[in-house]
Amino acid sequence: MKIIGITGGVGAGKSRILKHIKENYNARILLADEAANEIKLRGRECYEPLVRLLGTEVLGRDLEIDRGRMARIIFSDKEKLSAVNAILHPAVRRFILQSIEEEKQKNEVDYFVLEAALLIEEHYDEIVDELWYIYADEATRSKRLKDSRGYSEEKIHAIMAGQLCDEEFRASCQVVIDNSKTVEEACRQVDERLDHIKEVCRQ
Repeated sequence: MKIIGITGGVGAGKSRILKHIKENYNARILLADEAANEIKLRGRECYEPLVRLLGTEVLGRDLEIDRGRMARIIFSDKEKLSAVNAILHPAVRRFILQSIEEEKQKNEVDYFVLEAALLIEEHYDEIVDELWYIYADEATRSKRLKDSRGYSEEKIHAIMAGQLCDEEFRASCQVVIDNSKTVEEACRQVDERLDHIKEVCRQ
């Protein structure tokens, strides 16, 4: 089982690449955001620490942690944001490592594909066999975010400013998938890389 990490800037089209892999390959796909949501549920390891930190106002009617409420609390308070990250990031890493180990034991999939915006910053290169950078130029990414999410120019600029630049992504990743043009072209690059991995594994 090969472990592939997928990262890239906002609007680069990572979700479309993951959809292609899921539909065409024997792969387990894990999104770091989904792992974070899982470990915040009642009874899971991050629930009590987060409620103690943020107070009961972070809870929804179902007594689960409400993502919108949590976002409003922490993004206006840098200290709380740092404290939340200190709780979540190590727990997400443990969840991912456990998921990888489970898939290795089952020995049913060819690829374990992990997607996260912070793969490089959180040193997931220590976990994956290779890192993929899903690239799209800023103009293309901005247009996608305006069209699909209705983001303003100011919001897009603020998000991009908080992420790694193109040179930093390229310096840290072994594979670059250019997703600036058509979906078909990007998927062809994915197929070529996965075919190469399969061929190397046979040797």
